[in-house]
Amino acid sequence: QVQLVESGGGLVQAGGSLRLSCATSGRTISTYAMAWFRQAPGKEREFVCGVRSDGAGTAYADSVKGRFTISRDKAKNTLYLQMNNLKPEDTAAYYCAADRGWFPVVRTAGAEYDYWGQGTQVTVSS
Repeated sequence: QVQLVESGGGLVQAGGSLRLSCATSGRTISTYAMAWFRQAPGKEREFVCGVRSDGAGTAYADSVKGRFTISRDKAKNTLYLQMNNLKPEDTAAYYCAADRGWFPVVRTAGAEYDYWGQGTQVTVSS
């Protein structure tokens, strides 16, 4: 059973930074494509960024390019999301997700992901 546990969320002022972590079970990081999604109140869940299972490819939503960075530590079985220059519109619950399938590009549709964490809240004040 794959388990994903996010942490690192909190309240930060606009322009600040946060690093989210997603602790995974087993060899999830090395086996599955991983991604971060977010969902703000009243809005649909949206793709933030993702990394291929072999680590050779990444993808970012246009809204976070240049500000957010996805990374992973295989030794710690942990996925990270470094978020810099945060904006109020980044406020949302952030979820990590794992995709069992292998594709040459990172998939951006949430329905393609098989496992999800419980989420961690990020609130950016103006």
